[in-house]
Amino acid sequence: MKLRRIAVELKEHAPFTAIGTVSGIIVMVAIMAADVPFKISYNVFYVLHPLHALLSALVTTAMYKEYGSRKIWKVVLVGYFGAVIIATISDSLIPYVGEFLLGLPNRGLHIGFIEEWWLVNSLVLVGVAIGYLRPATKFPHFGHVLLSTWASLFHITMALGDMVSTVMLVIIFVFLFLAVWIPCCLSDIVFPLLFARASLPHHHR
Repeated sequence: MKLRRIAVELKEHAPFTAIGTVSGIIVMVAIMAADVPFKISYNVFYVLHPLHALLSALVTTAMYKEYGSRKIWKVVLVGYFGAVIIATISDSLIPYVGEFLLGLPNRGLHIGFIEEWWLVNSLVLVGVAIGYLRPATKFPHFGHVLLSTWASLFHITMALGDMVSTVMLVIIFVFLFLAVWIPCCLSDIVFPLLFARASLPHHHR
């Protein structure tokens, strides 16, 4: 049942992710046209990535508290590690794989909870606290998709050179899609479900 539920969630989240990814490509083209410098992409990444981590922590914590355990130490551990691991995979690791395979000139692995540890870890803990104290807090799923997409996008724009071909844009689209689609579902559904004592309800945010 859990595997079937996971497959259904992945399928139903795909359209949201595709739309968010298209928006990311449009933003990327605009960034290239404006010749936005590395420092701006870096700063924007470290606004979007911590916010994404906060939101992941909120959702994961709230879901686990409701359907897993109410013991605070368990909730904090699942909420923290769920957010940090998933946000890092989504915003940093998968984009970096794309940058490496494309041979982008300025590629780099920006691990938020290490590189800007004070910011990312602080916001993750804020998300855990909100998810624990106010588990009914809602956030539109499409908003989560956009945050994740744009965080991954600005990781990639830090690595871009002067020229990006149509083929490269298509490949970047694929990596952006994967960077958002699987990790967002992992964060919101799969990770809490792995530790849950009962099946999570079918839902859309």
